[in-house]
Amino acid sequence: MFIADIRKDFYEVVANQRVVLLVAPDIDALCACKILQALFHCDQIQYTLVPVTGWQDLGTAFLEHKEQIKLLIKQDDDLGVPSYDDIFRDEDEEGEDSGNESDEGSEPSGKRRRFDEGAVERRIERQRAKREWEARRREILFDYEQYEYHGTSAAMMFFELAWVLTKDTKDMLWWAIIGLTDQWVHDKITNMKYVTDIATMQRHVSRHNHRNEDEENSLSIDCMRISFEYDLRLTLYQHWSLYESICNSCYTSCSFKLWTLNGQKKLQEFLADMGLPLKQVRQKFNSMDMSIKENLRDVIEESSNKYGMKDIRIQTFGVHFGFKNRFLASDMVHATAALLESAEKDDSETDTFIKALDALSRSNIDRLHSGIELAKKKLIAIQQTVASCICTNLILSQGPFLYCYLMEGTPDVKLFSKPMALTLLCKYLLKAFVLSTRNKRCKLLPLVIAAPKDVEKGTVIVVGIPPESETSDKKNFFGRAFEKAAESTSSRTLHDHFDTSTNNAENRFLDGKLFLKYTEREHCE
Repeated sequence: MFIADIRKDFYEVVANQRVVLLVAPDIDALCACKILQALFHCDQIQYTLVPVTGWQDLGTAFLEHKEQIKLLIKQDDDLGVPSYDDIFRDEDEEGEDSGNESDEGSEPSGKRRRFDEGAVERRIERQRAKREWEARRREILFDYEQYEYHGTSAAMMFFELAWVLTKDTKDMLWWAIIGLTDQWVHDKITNMKYVTDIATMQRHVSRHNHRNEDEENSLSIDCMRISFEYDLRLTLYQHWSLYESICNSCYTSCSFKLWTLNGQKKLQEFLADMGLPLKQVRQKFNSMDMSIKENLRDVIEESSNKYGMKDIRIQTFGVHFGFKNRFLASDMVHATAALLESAEKDDSETDTFIKALDALSRSNIDRLHSGIELAKKKLIAIQQTVASCICTNLILSQGPFLYCYLMEGTPDVKLFSKPMALTLLCKYLLKAFVLSTRNKRCKLLPLVIAAPKDVEKGTVIVVGIPPESETSDKKNFFGRAFEKAAESTSSRTLHDHFDTSTNNAENRFLDGKLFLKYTEREHCE
């Protein structure tokens, strides 16, 4: 079902119903959920919130709430792409054929022959057009089913709905920005798509800031101010020390190759070039001297250009909650993702979902700060694992792709049993490997990474990502490849994740050459 008008075809349909919200464990989905919750609160619409971690949960939730479900957005076998005969009907041709038969005795033979030749030419032209249409249809369906890729952020789409309904607020705008930033942080969209959507959000930010200029509470202690920023690509640097942020940010860590002694040396030279005392860069950002912080971005950008880091700054947004709390949109993404995939024993998946959802509300700043602390631990674990894999040559070249397996007993391996954390590690690891290897062919290969999921059951979680490239269209072919490899190796797998490039399987799925053989075949096709 294609929704052309989200207000008419979706919102007005559910407005007078009790709604079931099925929400995936994804930051963009959480932000879209928050926007919908706010809209439902405005219109006094009752709803039931159900977190679903995968297709099995989705099926269970549907069976439990099927009596409430009135609107289904259904994916048909043909994905709604029409065939040629559904669009163009050859009624003229049928009419011509019947006309030829009725007039056969009355028309002169020369005229009838010319008429027949014209009809044949038209029929041939229609058949050619039909063949081209069907070929293009097969191409579209193949591309749709073969690859996984992401479109516009769901949070952005629901914010646009709120705007059309004239019920948009600054909180909704901020959630839409976080949803978009999640796509950039987890490398789901192209840089061009990100910049285009950032421009759209910037217009909304300007509109809201202009609208609230004269409000009495614009300087109140609980006010909210969103601003467009051209900020540093240093993860969580405002809530960390500058030194730790540089060491644990993918962009700077890979640029310096901090897993090598030469990389560590380069970092010290970089800090010296900026003229920043080690005492200052190693303490909390909030404790640094104001004189240093005032020009910090410009100083870092100037020195970064000398070391080849020309993209050290990125277009993003920041928010002030009152006078004290300031966060970048990427800070929110990392903190919420860490809460959502928390490895604490006492927390169920529902508990972590609720905590992550709460962290998006400005009334739960303490929860957000706890998420930031968890995010720091996760980033340190990722950086250490990347360094370990590179230094111990754990990344192997297997035909048309690279392969890495995190053995049981690897530090922080439990953290990487979660899909978002393993995917982030996979992207970080591939970037680091491409910058460190001398093999030109390996720089053009995708990466498959596996980590233990459940040791007692003997299962692993497997993630595949496309090659590292600035011009990549972010299309991922591994979903179909994993399915074919599982069938061919007779392995028990669970394709339960909404992200098809993430797969749960038993250990023997990775054993021997069968997995490599059939994954290679899918890649080549």
